[in-house]
Amino acid sequence: MTQPVIELREATKRFRGSTGIMTAVQNLTMTIRPGEFVAVVGPTGCGKSTTLSLVSGLEPASSGEVLVGGKPVQGIPAGIGYMFQQDAIMPWKNVLDNVAAGPRFRGVRKADARAVATTWVERVGLAGFESYYPHQLSGGMRKRVALAQTLVNEPKIILMDEPFSALDVQTRSLMQDELLRLWAGTGAAVIFVTHDLEEAIALADRVVVLTAVPATIKADFVIDLPRPRDVEEIRLTTAFLDIYREIWDCLREEVARARRGATLNAA
Repeated sequence: MTQPVIELREATKRFRGSTGIMTAVQNLTMTIRPGEFVAVVGPTGCGKSTTLSLVSGLEPASSGEVLVGGKPVQGIPAGIGYMFQQDAIMPWKNVLDNVAAGPRFRGVRKADARAVATTWVERVGLAGFESYYPHQLSGGMRKRVALAQTLVNEPKIILMDEPFSALDVQTRSLMQDELLRLWAGTGAAVIFVTHDLEEAIALADRVVVLTAVPATIKADFVIDLPRPRDVEEIRLTTAFLDIYREIWDCLREEVARARRGATLNAA
């Protein structure tokens, strides 16, 4: 078997808040191999985004270990692409220059950066919109730009924090299919955080369920659905519905726990 590209070993993250120390995630142990697509689900506020921050090096672990490429994470590792819930498109740059920004920051000559950016603009379906600015784009088009920004550097690891949550249902399905199409064959490992269990199952090879805060891994489900996938069609299959029921039976207990905790805190 190939060696893991991401490893969390009893990783814990604590934050200092107004009421003292809060443990966001504790004792997370998980491995992800090259080419694996892993979705992470759990109750609201349970630490899903914190997990991405540990892998990306944006936050250091309070205890335990986080390794990328077999090396402890100390700062932001090379070869990581991060797509946030709110896109990081620069409003003063047009589509082409937004996508070319990543290669330019890495020292690629302007002409070469624009050439590779042109290829990715075409691959995400925005040919003809190279000179448009973000305020001229729809929400779905902006997400295509953000996806091209993430993939243009050919990352070995792609971290995605609810990237499609703000889109309408139809556009969201289109972007899910686009993501699978563009990711296929890259060999990149993906961690995809989402509140949407259907989205997680439709996209992923594995779905990891986190508990309510302090979050730890409750279960890790293998999604044995064939690829390539059409996300709309696969949702209608019996196999999909069976997997959904199994994971929801596990997840809903944690959602209920989180709601009870929120009610007690409000009181």
